[in-house]
Amino acid sequence: MWGSNKKQRSEKVDTLIGEQTELHGDILFGGGLHVDGKIKGNVIADKESSTMVVLSEKGSVEGEIRVPYIIINGQVIGDIYAAESVELAQNAQITGNVYYNRIEVAMGAEVNGSLVHYEEKSERNVLGVAELHIKAKTETGT
Repeated sequence: MWGSNKKQRSEKVDTLIGEQTELHGDILFGGGLHVDGKIKGNVIADKESSTMVVLSEKGSVEGEIRVPYIIINGQVIGDIYAAESVELAQNAQITGNVYYNRIEVAMGAEVNGSLVHYEEKSERNVLGVAELHIKAKTETGT
């Protein structure tokens, strides 16, 4: 009854950013993304509804994150837009706003910004910006 209407998130890791890796620039991805390193840029999921990001306690992102599912145990400086769910583990440190449909927050997690709930029907607005971003990059060739 409770979970009958829920979408399934991807448990598979397609992309791993290692602890010794620092990326500069936006990441557009599908499937599962696990981050142990540093990303300085936006993290944007494709249209796939099961796309997921896992940010370990060693990982950090300086930029916006737009994804259906996210689990954070590291540091994010920027806004987070999660169309389905956000899980903030005990070491999560967010400096920015968190836009969510469902949220789970462990004791010890920090959010220095606003928590903004929105309905599932707003998913297009949240992830739609990713499409505009991809289109703009394609047209400009950057």
